[in-house]
Amino acid sequence: MADPDSRLVEEVGALLRRAAADAILPMFRHLADADVSEKAPGEVVTVADRRAEEIIGAELRRLRPDSEVVGEEGVAADPAVLERLSGPAEVWLVDPLDGTANFAAGREPFAVMVARRRAGRTEAAWILDPMADRLLVARAGDGAYRDGEPVRTTAEPLPARSLRGVVATRFLPVELQGRVAAGADRIGAVLHGQHCAGQEYTDIVDNRQQFAIFWRTLPWDHAPGALLVEAAGGVVRRLDGSPYDPADGRTGLLVAANESIWDTVQHALLAES
Repeated sequence: MADPDSRLVEEVGALLRRAAADAILPMFRHLADADVSEKAPGEVVTVADRRAEEIIGAELRRLRPDSEVVGEEGVAADPAVLERLSGPAEVWLVDPLDGTANFAAGREPFAVMVARRRAGRTEAAWILDPMADRLLVARAGDGAYRDGEPVRTTAEPLPARSLRGVVATRFLPVELQGRVAAGADRIGAVLHGQHCAGQEYTDIVDNRQQFAIFWRTLPWDHAPGALLVEAAGGVVRRLDGSPYDPADGRTGLLVAANESIWDTVQHALLAES
């Protein structure tokens, strides 16, 4: 990654570690009742989410004064902020604490995620596991890295019965839930998920699972991981096979370690019988 943007990649990685050290880790398993609230029914937010987003957003604006920041908590407070994602400016997508429900309950996993977009294209992504102090970085056209070491998804065309992956059913339409249930015996293991998209994407890169299916695809939850998986050799598409664009507001996403696995999972779990 020896080009003018390499310094920025390093600075953003250091920023995520600093935000985690200052705003997130000190609060883990030390939240008071007043530190946790609902921003929408069933959607919790903590003081750690808000403080981490403040730290990350302020520093990104300092690093790139002409850029825009679209953060999860900023959008929750003012949905109009999301419109910046479709504008001409360089945009930072920020998920200050992915897996908030886990964090609030005092359990892992949780992550800190950022994606950088320009001209409608995700160019770089960062996913930090604060507990393990493990940072994954991806740059379009330059591959994916874990703490500076290259990582790749499996390239093997594995049979369906050897595959394992998550189907996030919370928002999945009933009709699709039925298809998944009907096809589940064709797949080695259909997992319920870890309530942390950053971990699900990381597990595909690390070959702990080979696919993931999501219905709700909020851009801060999925743009970082999508670039990570694609840069590592994987495939990320809408359920019908069309390209994934974090700004298009559509639902449904199938993520797989390679093209063959994407096709196998789509046929086994999503195709109409």
